[in-house]
Amino acid sequence: MAIKSSISDLDAQIEKLRERKRLLIVKSAERFARAATKSGLAEMEIADEEVDWIVEEIAARFRRGDKKGGAGPAPQTRRPADSSAGAQGQVPHDG
Repeated sequence: MAIKSSISDLDAQIEKLRERKRLLIVKSAERFARAATKSGLAEMEIADEEVDWIVEEIAARFRRGDKKGGAGPAPQTRRPADSSAGAQGQVPHDG
């Protein structure tokens, strides 16, 4: 037996889901901010493009399911044109 929902019920459910999504995004952002702070990345002056590239590289590694002793480093698909921009105090991240 199907339950009929009114438009206002659906609007309330949508609003709850939006709030839940917002909280998940905030928690995720806090988690990555803690990791960046703990590792010292938050103190480094790294260009936004380089940070984006680094995070994309990490995400690709986890999507492939790479584990220790895997097939080696991921192929480098793209780097910012000027990877030295804002790289003061930067540590190599090539594994």
